[in-house]
Amino acid sequence: MSVTAGSRPDGARPAAAVEEPSAAVAAATVKESVPRRAAKAGKVPFRVRWRRDRALILMTTPVIALLLLFNYVPLLGNVVAFQEYDPYVSGNGITAILHSPWVGLEQFSRMLDDPLFWSATKNTIVLFALQLVLFFPVPIVLALVINSVIRPRVRAVAQAIMYLPHFFSWVLVVTVFQQILGGAGIIAQTLEKHGWSGFDLMTDADLFKYLVTAQAVWKDAGWGIIVFLAALSAVSTDLYEAAAMDGAGRWRRMWHITLPALRPVIALLLVLRVGDALSVGFEQFLLQRYAVGAGASEVLDTYVWNMGIQNGDFSYAAAVGLAKGLIGVCLVLGANKFAHLLGEQGVYKK
Repeated sequence: MSVTAGSRPDGARPAAAVEEPSAAVAAATVKESVPRRAAKAGKVPFRVRWRRDRALILMTTPVIALLLLFNYVPLLGNVVAFQEYDPYVSGNGITAILHSPWVGLEQFSRMLDDPLFWSATKNTIVLFALQLVLFFPVPIVLALVINSVIRPRVRAVAQAIMYLPHFFSWVLVVTVFQQILGGAGIIAQTLEKHGWSGFDLMTDADLFKYLVTAQAVWKDAGWGIIVFLAALSAVSTDLYEAAAMDGAGRWRRMWHITLPALRPVIALLLVLRVGDALSVGFEQFLLQRYAVGAGASEVLDTYVWNMGIQNGDFSYAAAVGLAKGLIGVCLVLGANKFAHLLGEQGVYKK
């Protein structure tokens, strides 16, 4: 039997043929391996990402444009906090900013020396602490109560009743409380008819912080349970069944299954709430300002409005608002760091 050149009697290919692929195959292999390595490293080329996500990018473009126009472009107006802004210099607001004199940190120094500012800051911090203790846990408790309801129809009715006040304006909420707890309200009139002295909680400055907390609970606590109910819906029922088979009662199942499932959401909302500590409300306090006086109802938001809109001191109001925003950012970062120390993700990962 004849053997051709380059072949072996046992039919195996030469070692050179096995170990040395052709140039075309090698080029194709390198061409395919580069995108794969880039994809594994998370570095997808821009043209690939654009072709893949083009529809989503085009859908979000109007939202991004509105966000930039109404949330980020106005930030440029904070430059008036470092000026003695005079809107009457020119009919054009931008021209008025360019022609207003610079005063540096004078507005911030004035803010630190203003006792009204510190009074508004004190009221804001007290109201935030009170709402954090009395208001923040209420949606969690309501979510646990609704989640324990077995009948879907009863649960739907309860949710609808709790959600409804969220859609009321603050004008309507204050009116409802006035008709119930005011001097001419139902409770006061009923007591007077039976020989008791009436009362007017709506004008009591000492109880005002508890009053506004009760209004916030009635208006927004039901709406706040949506996030917690969404987190509870992701908990597998197998965990509850396994715990029940092991002899765990309702309270132990809630402590060891339900609350751990809500812990990341609670940490996230707590971080956001702490970051929003200096924004306890505006319209709610403005509507009741004249009933209890500025000493009890003045918070930073209403203080900025009074100084900027009513008094026309735009530079000073901008300085107070800018300081309030910077403190809020620091509170978010600090609260998020604390969440990381507790093992939670918070607003963003480490």
